[in-house]
Order: sequence, then C-alpha cells, then structure tokens
Amino acid sequence: MTQSQRPSLPPLPPPPIPPVNDFQEASTDMMEIAKASENDGATQFIPASSITTESQSSAKLAQAPTVPKPPIESAIPAPPPLPTTPPRGFGRSPGQPTLAELVRHAFDEGFSDIHLGVGEKPRMRDRGEMVILEYPDIDENTFMSWLREILKEDEIQRFKKELEFDGATQYDFARVRINIFDSLRGPAMVLRLIPLKILTMEQLRLPMIFKDISDAHKGLILVTGPTGSGKSTTMAAMVDYINKEHPKHIITIEDPVEFVHQSRRSLIKQREVGMHTLKFDNALKAALREDPDIILVGEMRDKETVNTALKAAQTGHLVMGTLHTNSAVKTLERILSLYNAEEREAMRVAIAESLVAIIAQGLCRTTDGKRAAYHDILINTETIKDYIIQGKNDEILELMKDGEFDGMITTNQALFNLYQEGRITEETALELSPTPNEIAMMLRGRI
Repeated sequence: MTQSQRPSLPPLPPPPIPPVNDFQEASTDMMEIAKASENDGATQFIPASSITTESQSSAKLAQAPTVPKPPIESAIPAPPPLPTTPPRGFGRSPGQPTLAELVRHAFDEGFSDIHLGVGEKPRMRDRGEMVILEYPDIDENTFMSWLREILKEDEIQRFKKELEFDGATQYDFARVRINIFDSLRGPAMVLRLIPLKILTMEQLRLPMIFKDISDAHKGLILVTGPTGSGKSTTMAAMVDYINKEHPKHIITIEDPVEFVHQSRRSLIKQREVGMHTLKFDNALKAALREDPDIILVGEMRDKETVNTALKAAQTGHLVMGTLHTNSAVKTLERILSLYNAEEREAMRVAIAESLVAIIAQGLCRTTDGKRAAYHDILINTETIKDYIIQGKNDEILELMKDGEFDGMITTNQALFNLYQEGRITEETALELSPTPNEIAMMLRGRI
C-alpha cells in the first residue's frame, strides 16, 4: 500500500503585534526566551501546537488572570536626575561683596558700624553719620550667605526661632560685635567694629580723675551713656590701666565680650552671657565665690543684677557696670526707679555707702572730622553722700558745678571746654547740651 502523501502545513500567521500597554510584558518574555537559549547552548524550536492564531491568542488573553506589570525601571534604565534648584540662601548675588570685604572696608576707613538689611543698600556709620555704599540692594540669598560667614548653623537656626541674635566674631584686624534681628522688610544686622588694640586713657584724652577712680579698692563705679557713646571703650581703658598697675583678680561678665584683655599684673577672666553663663545675675552671684577683687558687669539690666552688684560692692569688691542714661543724676533716678516706694529709702542708703563715681559719657563730632568724648562726672564725696540719702537730686547738680577740685564736671562744662579748645563749634555745643539756655549764656560769657 502506497503511503499517502503528508499534507503540507498551512503557512504560519504573522505573530500578533502586542498592544502598546503590553509592550513591556512582551519585551520581558522575549528577553527571557533569548536568555534561556543562550544558557542551553542550542537552538530551541517552538512546536506547531504551541502556535495559536490571533483569535485564539485574544481569547487566551481575555481568560488569563491579570498579572501586575513589572516597573519600567526593570527593563529601561532610569534617566539621570535633573539638576535641582539651589536652596534659598545658596550664595551671594552678582555685584555683592563678601562680609569680610565689607568689614575690612569699614576698618580701613575708620567706620564704627555696618548696617545690612534685606531690601536696603549697605550702609556704614562714619563718626556718627550714616554713609550709603554703592552696592545693589541686599537680597535674602546674599544676606544668608553673609550669616554663614560668621555664624554656625545652629546659631542661624536659633536666630530663625528667636528672631534676634547677639554675638561676636574675630578677624585678624578687628573684633566685631554682632546683632541680628527681623524687621518689616526682612532680616537685618548691625556690626560694631571693636579694635584689637585697647587705647590708653591718655590716647582717649580722658580726664585725670579716671585714674583715681580706677585706683579705688571697693565700691560701685557706673559708666553710663546712650548706645554708641563709647562706654565700652572707656571701661576697657580703665580695666587696662588696672591690669598694668595693680595685682588684682578681675572677672568680667559681658554680652558679648568686646575688648579682649591679656593678663599682665592682674589676672583677668572674661565670661560671655549665653556662652559661659546663662544670666548676668547668675554669673555675678557666682563671681562672689571666685575670689575676685574687681567685677565688671557689662550691663545692669534689672533689679536683681543691681541688688547683687550693690551687695558685692558692700562686701569689699570693686564693681564696674554700665547703664543707658545720659547724666549722673538721672542714673541715680534710674536705679531708684527699679524699686517701689517702700524700698527706695533703704536703697538710697545702700547707694550712698557703695558709690565711688558715676561717669556719664557722650560723643561729638569735632571740627577736624574726628570724635571727642564729653563727660558728666559725679564723685561720691561726703557731701554728695548726704544729699543722695536725703534725695536732693537738684542740689547734687549744683554741687557738681562747683566740684572741679574733686574731679567733678557737668555736661555743659565739658562741652564749653571743648568749644574753648576749638574742637567743636558753637552749634555742636548747643545741640548736645541738656540745658541749651545755660550753655548759651556760658558761650556769651555771662556765666
């Protein structure tokens, strides 16, 4: 029997084109087949029975359960990440200097303060007058870059939380006191330049009575005046004089430390509020147990600090402190205003027994473009002591006018002396006088 001829197989239909949403699944299957072929090392044939028509394939796909598709990253490598936008405060804007360049410029020109704020041009104080610098308005990025030059990240975060910051930083040529604050236009800061070299009393042209005051062994010395009147410079000169002349132990409590002293004949320990102690009053109380001869309190801000300072002065220590008042008599009134009516009588006695001197200071621009200090000096003589106890403040001022022998002087007398020396003009004397009518009579030779 002859063998029948085997019918030929129908031509294979073209493979179905996978839908767009199944492209990833089909690509994955083909890659797995190719990989398996390479591993076996032989060509693999697909049986005809496994080949289905397009309709069969669609039916199977419809019956097959839905399988989660692998993520695209498994087949197509992820593209490289796009560059991110720099964070705010990343760097200075074009045309803006570094903070170190601004400080150097202020130092070279003899400027005392630098004023920087978002939305404003940089400004500096030249012997009392504000000078605008030719730089663009400060934006927030530039301001934050300046903060990162002088502050640590935790200090910047503290400013953002408390909206205020006090501190200091050091350059090779100057020390800088920092105050940062928030305002309507944005954050701002003021930098006060402090020379590394401490000027002597002679260089500052201070009255000779300052040395006698510094020679006191115990009591209370107050140096007062408005902000920017040179109180810190005067106190630094007094401490430097003591450091050179007397073997003492000096403890300073400041916020922040401004002039840095090196121990000479005296041993000097300087503490900064917020860094070495938490509060003025805490440090002052602790100082009484640290065997000091002299305690310098940067600022007597509250009743507790004044109480402790008076206690230290009454127990044999010399205490030096500052207040923001512009005359000696007003300083007495300012201290007494911290107490209620029942306490004031006892406080008058405590002040009268402890006080050595009150030095109220101001600065004025001289005819040669520099600045000079003028003073209102009260020395606690026996007569002054009685008047303080009795509360005769008006009579104290009259005693000061006639107390030149004891080293006392009034503001008007100090301004008149500067006018006679040709260092200030008549207009300046009248402008700065607390009683312009009196100094006008002095200028006209009637007093």
